[in-house]
Amino acid sequence: EIGVRLVGSEMCIRDRFMKKYTILIPIYNDRESLTKLIENINEELNSVNAEVSILVINDASSQQIVDTYSNLENIRSFEIINMKQNRGHARCIASGLKYIFEKKEFDYVIPMDGDGEDRPEEIKNFIELSEQVGEQSIVGERVKRSEGLLFQICYKFHKFLTLAFTGQSIKFGNFTCLSKSTIEKMLKEKATWSSFSGSLRKVEKDLVSSPSIRGARYFGPSQMSFFNLLKHSLSIISVYRKTVLIRSALFIVFYILLIKSNASVITSLPLVLLLIMIYSISSLALRENIEEFNNSLTNIHDIDKIK
Repeated sequence: EIGVRLVGSEMCIRDRFMKKYTILIPIYNDRESLTKLIENINEELNSVNAEVSILVINDASSQQIVDTYSNLENIRSFEIINMKQNRGHARCIASGLKYIFEKKEFDYVIPMDGDGEDRPEEIKNFIELSEQVGEQSIVGERVKRSEGLLFQICYKFHKFLTLAFTGQSIKFGNFTCLSKSTIEKMLKEKATWSSFSGSLRKVEKDLVSSPSIRGARYFGPSQMSFFNLLKHSLSIISVYRKTVLIRSALFIVFYILLIKSNASVITSLPLVLLLIMIYSISSLALRENIEEFNNSLTNIHDIDKIK
């Protein structure tokens, strides 16, 4: 009996000091992918020395999301928050971060896509690295992508465009491991309501990178179209719109001086495109609404507690 009590005490002490991670997954009408992802996460957590929970944000899906989940033994808790209105990917993550910060006990949050493109086998890398870097947040820096050549060229152009107009090199998406202190900063930043990666880079300059390979989508084609990539790029750029306006003004002055002796419709095209970009990012900047962000949890319809 004494031996049992000692073992129990040791287990309680170990659980008390075990780091708590919450995996945050936004989802919309992709039940099959979510079910497979949950199974794969559970399998990957088999050898992980951490307490891991899962929180899914159902972005007002028109289809049934809850499924039968047979293997959850390595997952501490699993909840699905069903939203009243569809708000989009970035705002689902923002709402999820706010909910976790206000309602849950945690040390880190790992936002990831629910379709398999963020690989569950890399969660272990985040957890191991977080034990080494302490309060620093970790980003999954893409070292290999699974899309076609044309899309990859467009993606590289997106990164170049972001660097050229903002001075920021952003090589990561939602797949990150955020410390509690970073999340607190993001909840005070209105840009979080519009652009996750842009906001994260704005509030945290000292981020730790972990190599990440973009996986193949479990079911169906990728949802990242060229239009969505363009919108994603401009949303990030809009976070740094003051810098963009200054650099754009300098470019316009320099370019006019360069072409003044050879002005034509064709040579004026870059200026037209630049003005269109400035208008677009100004429109996207209107999405940054701190009041909506602060009230985002009122959009919760109900919560399914799976485990």
